[in-house]
Amino acid sequence: MGRLAAASLVGTAIEFFDFFVYGTAAALVLGPLFFPTFSPAAGTLAAFGTFAIGFLSRPLGSVVFGHVGDRHGRRPVLFASLLLTGGATVAVGCVPTYDSIGVAAPALLLVLRFLQGLGLGGEWGGAVLLTAEHAPAGRRALWASFPQIGPAVGFLLANGVMLALTAGLDHADFRSWGWRVPFWAAGLLAAAGLALRSSLAETPQFEALAAEGRQASAPLAEVVRGHWRLVLLTAGALAVGYAVFYTVSTWALAYGTERLGVPSTVMLTCVMAAVAVKGALTPVFALLGDRYGRRTLCLAGCAASALWMFPMVALLHTGRPLPMFLGFLGSLLAFMAMFAVVAAYLPELYEPRVRCTGAAVGYNLAGVLGGALTPIVATAVSDGGSPGPPWGVAAYLTVVALVSLGCFALLPETLPARAEPAERECAPA
Repeated sequence: MGRLAAASLVGTAIEFFDFFVYGTAAALVLGPLFFPTFSPAAGTLAAFGTFAIGFLSRPLGSVVFGHVGDRHGRRPVLFASLLLTGGATVAVGCVPTYDSIGVAAPALLLVLRFLQGLGLGGEWGGAVLLTAEHAPAGRRALWASFPQIGPAVGFLLANGVMLALTAGLDHADFRSWGWRVPFWAAGLLAAAGLALRSSLAETPQFEALAAEGRQASAPLAEVVRGHWRLVLLTAGALAVGYAVFYTVSTWALAYGTERLGVPSTVMLTCVMAAVAVKGALTPVFALLGDRYGRRTLCLAGCAASALWMFPMVALLHTGRPLPMFLGFLGSLLAFMAMFAVVAAYLPELYEPRVRCTGAAVGYNLAGVLGGALTPIVATAVSDGGSPGPPWGVAAYLTVVALVSLGCFALLPETLPARAEPAERECAPA
């Protein structure tokens, strides 16, 4: 289990490094380089628009790779998704700017960001199921939480590199070539991840399905026909997690640097410190999920998110490092109370034959609802020129949290003692 968990963590860290480094670049530099004819605010919105494309393609990736995972095994998904995301990320670092090739530059960004999202949409299902289906039932949330630490590690790597570059290079060099370095580094990380994953074994549950010839012939059709309500509920339930995380990690960077005049190094440091604490506490939340239930932790995280959004915005608006860090930390801890256990929760909600498709589609559809639109909406509602805090952002996030709370309330609990009978009930005759 230790080796499997490590391989899943490293793989998701690499793929989320690829995904997050784009978000950081969108907040800091892509607007003026690829949309120079726009105003600063409009350029940021346009850059976040290309950022959103990666979320729109993630559900498609979960369908494509989910089909592979349910038909041919979880293991092939881990290789194909990492290759696709890594290749697209390296290519982003090679795209000429608008000054060199005109409108073809943002068009290429859109295509490559789409491919990034496609690969990441498959990565989550494969990595999570690799650990969840090997793990003992009583510690399933704990072991399955290790892939959920990967996004925090990927974020810290991406932003650590960006922080070092912005601190070590002058503004002209960073805009000229420095921002491209993290994208080029993705190629080396992808090669290391592929080497680590080469020795992983297929999961026992899929091997049992394959031995009996019970794989789903059309996983998506089965999910749509038999589990459509579950997919929609899980997507709505998880939307708040994406909204909160990308408000902190992407929109807040742009707001702090552009509207408050906070140096980008200070903003990155505050966000990175909060993400580091969140990542370190992920196994603790997972252990609580193994003891008290997955749904219980998710309801608590949603409620905390709804209560914390206005304080978070007020603390951000101070522009001072410590209050901003505390605002970000409270938001991310509420987020992690949910996302530390969903890697066990979502697979337990689906029968094994369609688990890779169903869990991944619900998870990545939530990314569209909560992650793709949030930086755009937040930028739009905070661009009124008011000197006060952007309360519209807090109101928007609070509404999303309340909707997610209602969705979680309609989902069942899946602690192992209750999950196994539920799986038998929904299994085909």
